[in-house]
Amino acid sequence: MKIASKTQSAVELVKTALEKAHQYQAEYNIFNWINDNAIQQAEQIDAKIAQGENPGRLAGVPYALKDNFLSPLGETTASAEILTGFTSPVTATAVKKLEAEGAILIGRTNLDAFAHGSSTENSYFGPTKNSKDTTRVAGGSSGGSAVAVALDIVEFATGTDTGGSIRQPASFNGVYGLKPTYGTISRYGVVAMASSTDCVGFFTKNSADLDLLMEITAGQDANDLTTLPDYYVTSKPQTVQKVGIIKDFDNDAVDPEIRQALAQKVEQLKAQGIEVIELEMPALKYALAAYYIIVPAEIASNLSRHDGIRYGFRSSESGDLVSLYNNTRGEGFMPENKRRIMIGNFVLSSGFYDAYYLKAAKARTLIINEYGKAFEQCDVILSPVSPNPSFTLGSKVNDPVAMYLEDVMSVPLNLAGLPGLSVPVGQTSAGLDLGLQIIGPRRSDRTIINFAKTLEEK
Repeated sequence: MKIASKTQSAVELVKTALEKAHQYQAEYNIFNWINDNAIQQAEQIDAKIAQGENPGRLAGVPYALKDNFLSPLGETTASAEILTGFTSPVTATAVKKLEAEGAILIGRTNLDAFAHGSSTENSYFGPTKNSKDTTRVAGGSSGGSAVAVALDIVEFATGTDTGGSIRQPASFNGVYGLKPTYGTISRYGVVAMASSTDCVGFFTKNSADLDLLMEITAGQDANDLTTLPDYYVTSKPQTVQKVGIIKDFDNDAVDPEIRQALAQKVEQLKAQGIEVIELEMPALKYALAAYYIIVPAEIASNLSRHDGIRYGFRSSESGDLVSLYNNTRGEGFMPENKRRIMIGNFVLSSGFYDAYYLKAAKARTLIINEYGKAFEQCDVILSPVSPNPSFTLGSKVNDPVAMYLEDVMSVPLNLAGLPGLSVPVGQTSAGLDLGLQIIGPRRSDRTIINFAKTLEEK
């Protein structure tokens, strides 16, 4: 990060970031809100430096915040109409930690409403465009954050990953995207999607910056009882000697250029003396179905709090309490939000719980156990992030099944609580970015970040 060299003042860094944010906004639709007052924070950072005070490890570094993180700066909308007008009275733990180290928020980034989607087309504010081709999607749900980093507007951006929402847009836009081990970074102050798979993570331009951001934000939080003790700072990266390749993901459903990119990296690893092992993981075929039962069930519960009573949007077409609930939720939720709420309520309903939710939970256990067996044979796993490069805007948004199939390689990690890192590995013949994901056992985050350097070596 530039702040380490102190070759530019915080004011210069922030001015440049804001100029780029405004320059690219009309074409790419990256931000829901741009913080033009960030210059004042930058001036305070420069004053601290001038006075010889410690300004923090991220002093003056501009960053973008996915618009589902609570902060009093700007409205927190989660790109949903039902949250328009909501200014948070609290600040997310991850945001507090970043800003305590001097990071400066320059804007809130666009996402699929409530993070429901794989293309950022489900946003109330319209889609974010791909950084290489504006006729294509940015990926989702953290599309705005990925593009903000890809276009060099900010040094890093926050994201959330419930089923691939950091890794897939990172892959589509040629940046690094980390989903940590579940519970590594506090979820307190993040608008909940599915509480058992939600993870806070980051987009950066290199693996070294990911390491620094993890050191700053990892650790237990009394406000989030799922957080783990701070293993990250005390952990050391393990030497990777064996890399697993999931045989079940090497088929005709995967784009040929993605398969070719994986094959080239496999040959590169072998040339570096790393043993490559083919893994048979048949339980992964149940992952997508299990995910789209478990996650909607949790969504139905989490979104029940949005009713127009306490905060956010309220329908004006309401004469009594019942119609207020119905109209507010009917008008305020996007079609994909409604779809997931209905699926979730269905699978949890009397007579269907055992047939769907309970079976999905059992399948989840099989997937966790299968990863456990895989990591007895290898240190990390290398896999595509998505079966396809970025697809054209509008091509899948009206076909939910086709959209959900884009997550087939990313959701298994979330069900198992494993860390995954999307690393840029080149481009297609059409100039679209490609990424591969490094997957490790639980709490191996530092190992996969360090191993990314091996993939970078030509």
